[in-house]
Amino acid sequence: QVQLVASGGGLVQAGGSIRLFCAASGSTRSVFVMAWYRQSPGNQREVVATIRTGNGYTHYIDSVKGRFTITRDEANDTVYLQMDRLKPEDTDDYYCCAGGQGDFWSEGTQVTVSA
Repeated sequence: QVQLVASGGGLVQAGGSIRLFCAASGSTRSVFVMAWYRQSPGNQREVVATIRTGNGYTHYIDSVKGRFTITRDEANDTVYLQMDRLKPEDTDDYYCCAGGQGDFWSEGTQVTVSA
């Protein structure tokens, strides 16, 4: 089992920045990929960014490339999502996910970007 706690959401004006945090605990050695997803009411949850724990390979959806950066602090079992040049359409609840022997999810942290 892996426990995840996501934090860092808030309200920001368009063009601003927010940094999300995901603290992992439990059987973290079994995790091979970490990801950030987002979801708004009535919509499907979509992956935003992923990072592989073995080689650090990252992947982003097109709409956030060049604006968002996912990083991982292995020593502290924490994954970050640096979100820059935010747009109103980035407004969503953001979730952290750990993939390993099963998928584990955090509670959402809300990001609101005002125009």
